[in-house]
Amino acid sequence: MHNPRPNYTIPPSDDIQSVSEFTSQVKYLLETMIGGVWIRGEISNFRRQQSGHIYFSLRDTDSQVSAVLFRNDALKQTVHMKDGLQVVAFGQVSVYEPRGNYQLIIRMVVPDGLGMLQQEFERLKAKLQKQGLFDAERKRPIPLFPRAIGIVTSPTGAAVQDFIRILKRREWVGRILVLPAKVQGSGSAEEIVRMIKRAQTVAELDLLVVGRGGGSMEDLWCFNDERVVLALAKSGIPVISAVGHEVDFTLSDFVADLRAETPSAAAEIISTHYREVRDRSHRAGQDLARRVSEALHSRREHLHGLRRRLQLVEPLDKIERGHLRLDDLEIRLNGVVNSRILQRRHRLSEVSREIQKMEPLSLIHRAQFTTQTLGHRLHNALAAELLGKKSSLQRARSLLGSLSPKSVLNRGFAIVRDDIGKPIASKHSIRPGDNVTAEFKDGKVRLVRPVLS
Repeated sequence: MHNPRPNYTIPPSDDIQSVSEFTSQVKYLLETMIGGVWIRGEISNFRRQQSGHIYFSLRDTDSQVSAVLFRNDALKQTVHMKDGLQVVAFGQVSVYEPRGNYQLIIRMVVPDGLGMLQQEFERLKAKLQKQGLFDAERKRPIPLFPRAIGIVTSPTGAAVQDFIRILKRREWVGRILVLPAKVQGSGSAEEIVRMIKRAQTVAELDLLVVGRGGGSMEDLWCFNDERVVLALAKSGIPVISAVGHEVDFTLSDFVADLRAETPSAAAEIISTHYREVRDRSHRAGQDLARRVSEALHSRREHLHGLRRRLQLVEPLDKIERGHLRLDDLEIRLNGVVNSRILQRRHRLSEVSREIQKMEPLSLIHRAQFTTQTLGHRLHNALAAELLGKKSSLQRARSLLGSLSPKSVLNRGFAIVRDDIGKPIASKHSIRPGDNVTAEFKDGKVRLVRPVLS
């Protein structure tokens, strides 16, 4: 037959995808429809970046796929990766949109020998699932408020410490029974089964937690042991499986009534309802106290109102209010009378002072006081003036004494005079043969024949 020709009619512009939109759609479909996968292959094109990310390919005889192991996941791996190494890897498919290439985001890498464990895991899972041990119908609800909890785990591991610490931090109230068992290595499955059976003999246990911290598939294999799974299935106590791993489930997770990612997560699940109820109870208590307080306040106000109304109609109350009225009027009357008396006394005092001012004796006394005051002021002024004159006279006397000829002689000088007693101021005023006298402080000396130079 002739195939119909495809329709190449160009659709409306809104129906045409861009390359980015198409790639995003492919990425979404791959990531949501395929999800996580286990792949066996050989490492090739291995390269480790300075950032710590590892890029490589997984290949077999016919195909290959690009893969990347980011730094945080690379630090968790124990296998020494190199080209040519056969491995089993777990990862999620994704698309590197800038190039449009699909690749695997690897989360775990183990040597291919562990692939046998994975095969055994799938075999046991199929067997136990066929027996109906994983059916949802047989799972029991977890008690909302367990009062006693048993935990099967290593007594020295960090998991049990974290479990107890979180319950204390969230203020859970109850008993915890630690059932010690090895959770890794030879003999661990037998010990776990023995502790699960022992927990059935403790009557007060409401819940059983079985778990440990994270590890590799080999580390966690005891929780895939068929004996452990069967013991959990037969438990008469609801069970939470709290094996701390992120990549996949253990068979204990499938058979347990509830799976928690870690023992810490199990502690949060156990204490959640208790904490919610405690918080609701606390809020309800606060609300009840507030409502009771408001009701009491309202009733108290109503009672006070009734009491006031009763007092208004009670005869004794009217009498008491009459007494109060009389007392108030008395106080007001006394106040008015005392005020008037005080005003009259004040006016009387003013009039008395005015009369005293008009009496002759009072005028005489005031005149005498004024005269005495003026006399004192005049005497003080004359005394001050006389003192000033005496001081000026003394200064003039001192100045005159300093200018006196005797004062000059007392300082070691001499006065030369002519024959009539007139002071000679210059040597040119003396002629030969003149009579000259020199006066000192203690007397005079005649110079008959002075020598002139």
